[in-house]
Amino acid sequence: MHTLKNEEVAALFSTGKFAEVHDRIADNASWIVIEENSFIGKDAIVQHCKQVATYFDSVSCIFKIHRIIANAKEVVVEGTAEFRNDKNETSFISACDLYTFNDNKQIESIRSYCITRK
Repeated sequence: MHTLKNEEVAALFSTGKFAEVHDRIADNASWIVIEENSFIGKDAIVQHCKQVATYFDSVSCIFKIHRIIANAKEVVVEGTAEFRNDKNETSFISACDLYTFNDNKQIESIRSYCITRK
């Protein structure tokens, strides 16, 4: 039985805590990062999460969630992320992730919009 609510799963994923929710990704899930990339199937999503987590481990990360909107099967997470590397260079992203969950409370699809501050 899943103890985390869908919105908690979405918030963890959106803030880079991927490994904590791998079990909540459906085998046939899809993750579309608009205008950037797409990952089809749990294995592809988990593999990409591992690559992103490696990057997150190499920089200082500050994630802020500004809003979560949820209903029974859909969750929207809006927030920002700030990354600072060891050369003190900073990048800043505004993001919105749209999640759809299946009847088993697993992530069925994610659509991510990421805007990098110029």
